[in-house]
Amino acid sequence: MIYNIKNFLLGKALKTEQLKGEKFSIFWGLPILSSDAISSVAYAGQEILFVLIPAVGYMAFTDLIHVSLMIIFLLFILVFSYRQVIDCYPNGGGAYIVAQDNLGVTPSLIAAAALCIDYILTVAVSIAAGAAAITSAFSSLLPYSVAICVVLIIIMTIGNLRGISESAKSFAIPPYLFISIMVIMIVVGFVKYNIMGIHPKPLLVIPGFTNALTLFIFLKAFAAGCTALTGVEAVSNGIPSFKEPSQKSAKTVLLLLGCVAFVLFGGISYLATIYKPVYNSDITVIAQLAIQIFGQNSFMFYIIQAATALILIMAANTSYNGFPLLLSIIAKDGYVPRQFSKRGSRLGYSNGIMFLSIAATLLLVYFKGDNHNLLPLYAVGVFVSFTLAQTGMVLKWLRHKKGSWRHKALINGIGAILSLVATIVIAATKFKEGAWIVCLLIPLIVFFMSRVKAHYVIVADELKLNIDQKPKIINHEKQKNYMIIPIDSLNKSFLKSYNYARSFTEDIIIFHVSVDEEMTDKLLEKWEQCGDGIPIVVKKSPYRNLIGPLVKFIESEEFVIMPGDTITVVMPQFVVKKWWQNILHNQTSLFIQSTLLKRRNIALTTLPYIINE
Repeated sequence: MIYNIKNFLLGKALKTEQLKGEKFSIFWGLPILSSDAISSVAYAGQEILFVLIPAVGYMAFTDLIHVSLMIIFLLFILVFSYRQVIDCYPNGGGAYIVAQDNLGVTPSLIAAAALCIDYILTVAVSIAAGAAAITSAFSSLLPYSVAICVVLIIIMTIGNLRGISESAKSFAIPPYLFISIMVIMIVVGFVKYNIMGIHPKPLLVIPGFTNALTLFIFLKAFAAGCTALTGVEAVSNGIPSFKEPSQKSAKTVLLLLGCVAFVLFGGISYLATIYKPVYNSDITVIAQLAIQIFGQNSFMFYIIQAATALILIMAANTSYNGFPLLLSIIAKDGYVPRQFSKRGSRLGYSNGIMFLSIAATLLLVYFKGDNHNLLPLYAVGVFVSFTLAQTGMVLKWLRHKKGSWRHKALINGIGAILSLVATIVIAATKFKEGAWIVCLLIPLIVFFMSRVKAHYVIVADELKLNIDQKPKIINHEKQKNYMIIPIDSLNKSFLKSYNYARSFTEDIIIFHVSVDEEMTDKLLEKWEQCGDGIPIVVKKSPYRNLIGPLVKFIESEEFVIMPGDTITVVMPQFVVKKWWQNILHNQTSLFIQSTLLKRRNIALTTLPYIINE
């Protein structure tokens, strides 16, 4: 039944050979890997206004343009910088690989930790913003914001577990719809105001005072608006997801992303200066602009809200494509569990997808689906990765000095300086609002990754064969293979284990731990009647410990083995058809297995006995 449900929700398993058909073209790659950056325009402007309006009053709408221009300038620096990353690192990984190659292990782990945090926050922020767009149109749904967020994440998870091509077809149309609708709104808003002379009143009260813009307020507003730049690196992380020529396709998508973000972010910022929307937790800036341009409860208002909600939800898909791929690269290097490098039945990195969904859901529940509370955590991680990636590229050009390396180093150098400044500004201005959490999490994740790597190194050293180590030659006349069969009662499962052992060797030891003398006597009596002369070794356990006496017996002088002899413990195990039936059995064999597996000199064989019910 579970298998049928899985096939219905996710689709039938795909062969490994079908992976080539599961990659993006430019048309599908733009919305899938760029939807985060494109969608950021829906809330970046209102976050800038949230800072400016209380500080400078009516002048906020003029200062909004100055802040927006600075962010757009940084956007194009990053776009051209990451095009160079794509040229140099075609296998993806973005800042992690760049830092690893040019800065060393620790900076690469910092970049990886920052990116992982950013991807998780992208899902949480995008889903929360999408839910806010829905509740802005239907205010009666406000009490159910968290439930809406959880349902949206479940839908995103199922869509992405279905595979890359399925995800592209399902999630690529909304970003194109959003781009088209926003362009229409920008054009209509411009024409109505500047050509037709229609100047609607602001929906909400604007503070009447005006103050001069201080450097601190400018930097704080800039930090708030830098959320518009999140998602730029996703394209460089996801190069292997593109069809060949993958590098050329990725560079084209990155350039298109920059152009689209410029038009939308610049256009909406301009509309905000003339229509004067005000930050409000119950209605978004986009919703206010739509009402002023097209009218309350108009068809276009609901279309804009629907398109905004969809693009914000789809923005999470950037993480669902970038995060599992990045995690698989880190896993192959041994810094996170290697299960993250395995592809699922639909050829996606399903373990990474599930982990991302669970982490984002926990964040949304903890912050009660409030997008504004999540945003202070958001941009710190991504700008840390920007800084490390650009610094690494500068060192690469200075080290190799090939071709036109000077202008490339200059572009990456400007990107590194601006990213570093932005990182400091964002961390400083948003530290008390929640950025401190990210500053604490990054070193903790780096420590965890280091411990995982250390474990894998120890395991590799333990398993490594020396040159002179070869399969041993066994002299069956001198060396013995002892089969130990634990017995609790004489039944069919024990008989199956006994017959199995007899097919390999005559050196069989039947071992019984006595916790009840009466039951032990009955067992010995039965064995004497139907056994074939092999004695049962009985060890009393006054404290009812079943595992300790067996291990103690194997390691005692009573059980003498010669060098080269082998010991195999044969364990019968019940297999029931329904999961809840396992609760009805004490699963002693599982506890014995878990203990014996830690003994290097003992082999373990488990023989299933199926209960037909």
